[in-house]
Amino acid sequence: MAFTIDTVKRTASLARLALPETELEQVAEQLEGILVLIEKLSAVSTEGVEIMAHPLEMQQPLREDRAHERDLAGRDANLKNAPQSADGLFLVPKVIE
Repeated sequence: MAFTIDTVKRTASLARLALPETELEQVAEQLEGILVLIEKLSAVSTEGVEIMAHPLEMQQPLREDRAHERDLAGRDANLKNAPQSADGLFLVPKVIE
């Protein structure tokens, strides 16, 4: 499958991406390269290969569940950039009636 400029424009539109006209040819070439890699991967025989969810046979250690002291300086810096805040909290528009 060859990626034409029209295909790239349509794909970008569906993905809600705004691509400049100057980049369409480059993106088409990159997508073409991705398809070539996929074809190479599809050609590899995976018969007899055991399906696995994770390559390592180990469990992830859990961290201790304890409260940490809040970073008030970081919070204040973030609140300073917020459109609205009160009493150390972000104020957001109501989304559920």
